[in-house]
Amino acid sequence: MDYAKFGSKYIVRLDKGEEIFSTLKDFCTKNSIKLGTVYGLGSTNAITIGLFNTHEKKYYSKEFKGDFEILNLTGNISTMNGETYLHLHVIISDSDLRSYGGHLNSAIVSGTAEIIVESIDGTVDRKFDSEVGLNLYNFRR
Repeated sequence: MDYAKFGSKYIVRLDKGEEIFSTLKDFCTKNSIKLGTVYGLGSTNAITIGLFNTHEKKYYSKEFKGDFEILNLTGNISTMNGETYLHLHVIISDSDLRSYGGHLNSAIVSGTAEIIVESIDGTVDRKFDSEVGLNLYNFRR
C-alpha cells in the first residue's frame, strides 16, 4: 500500500495480495481517521460479500473466487467502543459482466485497488440496536 494526502483526502493504492477491509481499517487507525468516507475501484480474485436479512437480524455471506472487477467500493468510517469501524459496500462484475453486490466482508486485491479516503473532522460512535440488529450511528453524547 502507498498513499498521498491532499488536504482532508488520501489517495490510496492497495497492491496485489493485500486484503482491502483490514488494510483500510489499519490505515484509518494509523492516520487517526475517526470519521469519513471511502470510495474506490480495482480488481479482486477472492471476495466475500453479504446481505443483512432484516427479519432474522442476521448476515448471510457468499464467497466469490476468480477474476472480478470492483466497479464500486463505497462506505463510511466511524468508531465503536473507541475502535475504527468501517461500513463498506461493493459492486463487482465477473468475466461475463454479471454484477453482484453487497456488504464487503473481505477482498484480496488481484491487481490494484485505487481508493479515496476522505477524513471528516469529528467523531461519530456506533451502538448496537437490538431492535434492528445492527450497529447504528449514535449521536447521543
